[in-house]
Amino acid sequence: MTVVEHKYKSNNMAAQKLKLNTGHEMPIVGLGTWLASIEDVRAAVECAIDVGYRHIDCAQMYGNEKGIGLAVEAKIKENKIKREDVFIVSKLWATHNDPKDVRSAFMESLNNLKVGYLDLYLLHFPMAFVNNGQVFPVDEEGKITVVDIDYMDTWKELEKLVAEGLVKSIGISNFNEYQLTRLLKECKVRPASHQIELSPYLMQDRMIELCKKNKIAVTAYSPLGSNARPWATKEEPVLLNDPKILKIAERLGKTPAQVLIRLHVQRGIAVIPKSQKAERIKSNFQVFDFNLTEEDIKLIRSIDIVQRNIAFELASHGKYYPFRDNYTE
Repeated sequence: MTVVEHKYKSNNMAAQKLKLNTGHEMPIVGLGTWLASIEDVRAAVECAIDVGYRHIDCAQMYGNEKGIGLAVEAKIKENKIKREDVFIVSKLWATHNDPKDVRSAFMESLNNLKVGYLDLYLLHFPMAFVNNGQVFPVDEEGKITVVDIDYMDTWKELEKLVAEGLVKSIGISNFNEYQLTRLLKECKVRPASHQIELSPYLMQDRMIELCKKNKIAVTAYSPLGSNARPWATKEEPVLLNDPKILKIAERLGKTPAQVLIRLHVQRGIAVIPKSQKAERIKSNFQVFDFNLTEEDIKLIRSIDIVQRNIAFELASHGKYYPFRDNYTE
């Protein structure tokens, strides 16, 4: 099993880490940075580091890595942290999955983040989009223009980054079981982590079991339901307002967000809640002084809504689109 097992009763934040199959350790709670401007993300990361976060999740696609780099640089200059104290994750976006584009995209992220190496670099999506300068390159019909590039060819370029010492660990995001199984058969460097959408609306037990069986750490994104995403509708349920979550939170004297984050921590899963508000950034990190009971977890699992919020549906026509039912290549 790739995770370091803890009781999670200690307030010693440094102890709450997952052991990756590369031997490196990843703090179990990190800061998500999607949908934040360069200015806002800089303030959020500086606040998070002051609070005690030592895991910052980034991505080329978010377009705000420069702000994160400025924040980390500032905190290093203040002697608040050393580079080796903070675990920095970024991701290769689908417009750069062509093997010839991988290294230059990685170096751009590295330069934006103002660091000499990354702790973890993820293949953000198993399918490739055309590289025309747009994050989501759409055609006249509004569909994303996909390119038939095998994710294994992209992965081989990430392996080269490890060999060069530019990144300590590499991993994946948004793969399905078939794709992950194939990757494990054909890779030279095994993925250290798989970042997937996880919440009570999408528990993904089979994927988690597959990852743990193969010593791959799991990171949960959108753990609070992702109602701030641009395409969310007013009719959608709001996970933070679910009566079952509210009941548990009230009994424990915790916030609904803390309950949802704690759920993943107790499952041995890293979790990267996103916020730009100082109070919530601090609150989201205060999840190491309580435990959910078996009854609490059963109640959460009884939530009968099944919903994938991050589905990239405009790319569903692509060969390597991961979220089709009964997927085979």
